[in-house]
Amino acid sequence: MKLEGKAKMLRIHFGEDDRWQGRPLYEAIVERCRKLDIAGATVYRGIEGYGASTRIRKSHLLQFSVDAPILVQIIDTHDKIQQLLPALDEMVSEGLIAMSDVEVIKYVHQQGQHPQKS
Repeated sequence: MKLEGKAKMLRIHFGEDDRWQGRPLYEAIVERCRKLDIAGATVYRGIEGYGASTRIRKSHLLQFSVDAPILVQIIDTHDKIQQLLPALDEMVSEGLIAMSDVEVIKYVHQQGQHPQKS
């Protein structure tokens, strides 16, 4: 089955060292999304970047303690994203949140049916 339609996409930019209640911020955001039944959330770890603080954040291969740039991308309907925003206002103390309109195509398989391989 193929579903198409309009959605909202949030991109949240911050540093890997950012925390929420003692946990990595990205874990807390993904957990909150899941509790709100958000369609999807993915965490990306960047190589290098900077944001509002203009402090350059880098990933170093030989270091265990780094502050690499993190991007959490979230996609769902306008209404679901609006439910998430108050939590993000509370959780993200320093970072950037970008919101945009997107068109989505979602492929889902009906229960009991598996995709055929060519």
